[in-house]
Amino acid sequence: MADAELLRRGEVVIGIGGGVLLDVVGFASSLYRRGIPYIRIPTTLMGQIDAGIGVKTGINHGDYKNRLGTYFAPSSALIDPMFLQSLDQRHIANGVAEIIKMALIKDRTLFELLEAMSSHLTPESFSSDDDVMKEIITRSIAGMLAELEPNLWEAELARCVDYGHTFSPSLELLANPGLLHGEAVAVDMALCVALANGRGLLTPEETDRALSLIQKSGLPLSHPVFNLHLLEKALSDTIKHRDGLQRIPLSDGIGNVVFVNDLTLNELANALNFLEKHEKAFGGDVAA
Repeated sequence: MADAELLRRGEVVIGIGGGVLLDVVGFASSLYRRGIPYIRIPTTLMGQIDAGIGVKTGINHGDYKNRLGTYFAPSSALIDPMFLQSLDQRHIANGVAEIIKMALIKDRTLFELLEAMSSHLTPESFSSDDDVMKEIITRSIAGMLAELEPNLWEAELARCVDYGHTFSPSLELLANPGLLHGEAVAVDMALCVALANGRGLLTPEETDRALSLIQKSGLPLSHPVFNLHLLEKALSDTIKHRDGLQRIPLSDGIGNVVFVNDLTLNELANALNFLEKHEKAFGGDVAA
């Protein structure tokens, strides 16, 4: 930035790329001269429905995901689904995970649209003029913005958009071979579905539908390092991050959310066992 000799207010930095690049560009822009304007142009599905539309920036530090970061909104963001035709199927599935997240905790109609289109969640479909695919993207972005806007600076730490993000940061850092962000979120969501089933928040039918949608979208339900030891450590770190409480969002029926603060290690162990039995009955995970 110094080499570019940017004017402090009259010129902008433009970030074009995926979520990681946009995070780095936003973080650097927030620090340089205590903040210079920047524009986000996300080119991945994950970027267009999640990383590209919030106000947070973050980079990994040490053994932690997004440990360094700022709240720094872009001047604007350009969302163009035509970029998505350049992605491979794995990176489409990566973004679909965040769409499933919004569906499970906020938007039952979105969940049903994903179910109906589960065999068509492809780069070609997302970059097409198909009205249903446009609605999937629009509803996902609108749902995310509706949750973020009244709580931009996270004064309220019970956030439904943290669904699938309690245990996934630890998994994402420890998985070898590595997982994409959405793949780690999918494993976390599967666990949350099992937890909700154990508490009677999801019916057996809703549980099967949720896990089936995750799998049909090309996402994993489990990972070898996603064990009770990891969950215990991740939960401890989450409690610190959320100011002393678990504040774990769970689906209360498809499309609704409830927060719990009394999750036990026994429940986590039972949820892992439930998922193991489910995979044996309906097929294994699909992690790359």
